[in-house]
Amino acid sequence: MPLDNVAITGNKPMLEATEILSASILIVDDQEANVQLLEQMLRSAGYSRITATRDPRAVCPLHLAQRYDLILLDLQMPEMDGFQVMEGLKEIETGGYLPVLVITAQPEQKLRALQAGAKDFVSKPFDLIEVRTRIHNMLEVRLLYRKLDHYSKQLEQTVAERTAELRASEIRFKAFTELSSDWYWEQDAQGKFTHVSGPVLDMLGIGGGDLAGSAARWNPAEREQLDDYIANRRPFLDFVYCRNNADGTTQYLLVSGEPMFDSASRFIGYRGIGKEVTERMRPG
Repeated sequence: MPLDNVAITGNKPMLEATEILSASILIVDDQEANVQLLEQMLRSAGYSRITATRDPRAVCPLHLAQRYDLILLDLQMPEMDGFQVMEGLKEIETGGYLPVLVITAQPEQKLRALQAGAKDFVSKPFDLIEVRTRIHNMLEVRLLYRKLDHYSKQLEQTVAERTAELRASEIRFKAFTELSSDWYWEQDAQGKFTHVSGPVLDMLGIGGGDLAGSAARWNPAEREQLDDYIANRRPFLDFVYCRNNADGTTQYLLVSGEPMFDSASRFIGYRGIGKEVTERMRPG
């Protein structure tokens, strides 16, 4: 299945609860008490993959190695503050998405943090219900977008594979039809022949690829019937027509054709096969 562990409710794909609880989380705070409080809150909520550090300088190396789904980042830390940490994370997350939820006791820093790339914030002192809700919501969005991106890439790959299969099938079909006939032909929506394979030009004594030039020597009734098929974009199978050659002999040809349409269902021409059947049509 393309979207593993994703349930579909109506038109809205939803993640399984186990996926959110198994997301990787990094806690970054220089205060040991805050780290313990957040880690205890997360574990009591069911989260299992939790890492913590009190050293802001360790965040970028850790994230480069682990690619956390969420980083709980305190803004006020010695030696290196949260804004400097986010600048470092931007060099790792080249796609522009920082999985950062900032922790701050200063309301005026919230807007600056969002402008710096953070996706959400929680305030000190902690309201544990609010913290848990914001973490859950942010992880749900993060993991869902990751799933959809993965599905989109899988879909693109599937389309490319199916397109290649169709092209290969068309090549095989074309090769088969050419082997089973004297010639294969294609023409555009205006009736101009765009591809002819086989000895039809030599066989008909036509120069320059102008198949239409032979029409003057066709049987008029047969020509009218074939023109009607084409005008109404109908397929025709084993249609026999005759033409008078310059030496006075009569030549019989058998043709089959079908209309072609593009992906938008627009008519783009005809394709088909033909055979020389003069010997078959002569009285025994």
